[in-house]
Amino acid sequence: MTVLNREDATVSPAYAPASAPDDAAARGDGIKVVLVDDDEDYREAVGGELTDLGFEVISLSDGGAMFDYFADGGSSDVILLDWRMPGASGLDLLGQARRRGIMVPVVFLTGMLAASYENAALDGGALDFVNKSRGATILAKRLNLIVKSGKRPPEQQQDELIECGALQLRPQISRAFWHGADVNLTVVEFNIVHLLVRNAGEYVTYRAIYDCVHHVGFIAGAGEDGYRTNVRSSIKRIRNKFRTVDDGFGEIENFLAFGYRWRGAPVSAE
Repeated sequence: MTVLNREDATVSPAYAPASAPDDAAARGDGIKVVLVDDDEDYREAVGGELTDLGFEVISLSDGGAMFDYFADGGSSDVILLDWRMPGASGLDLLGQARRRGIMVPVVFLTGMLAASYENAALDGGALDFVNKSRGATILAKRLNLIVKSGKRPPEQQQDELIECGALQLRPQISRAFWHGADVNLTVVEFNIVHLLVRNAGEYVTYRAIYDCVHHVGFIAGAGEDGYRTNVRSSIKRIRNKFRTVDDGFGEIENFLAFGYRWRGAPVSAE
């Protein structure tokens, strides 16, 4: 799993309780929310506050429980998904949900203040990114705005296909297939491969690869070019996943001190 670099911005949010439940803009009467967070105390606190505000809250501890809930026929108007949970990031769980056909709007809950995380969440298909310290009233108002405005995630388009030699990419569900086998890339890893394939045959700089994961100009690591280490680590993980499918995989080439390229045939899109 690709882990976005931290900007030393992790906080331990001091949960702010909701104000009195007579704020009409915060009322969630009839809105069903699936709340997924591994922190039992937080789930109990925010779930109770939202319930007091009229929301119907289904409280779940992890992604597996969420998938089981929907597989058993459960429904929801919106999913509140913790950004960081043991075993899988919220961003990866969002990708898995879309691949399973769960097209419910997702709002991320986080204690991470860095803009790069918010950027990655919104690029990954979330409709909002709310810091846990904001409290249940603000959260409730933002949930209301999403549900009552009818905002929805992009529709899944199973027929969209990008081909580059033996590679097939399905951008709407962030899946990459090599000789027909799913490579099991994370959303971030898929975005990197997608960038390389869009520029097949040409080298893409370290900076450009990094900017497709973080916001443009973001700096991480030691020194001005520290981000290169992060790019190399990401490419290594991507190569290893392809080699799990095909031990002779060698489509991603490196140009020392410059970047990488996908050496395959020109891209065709359907």
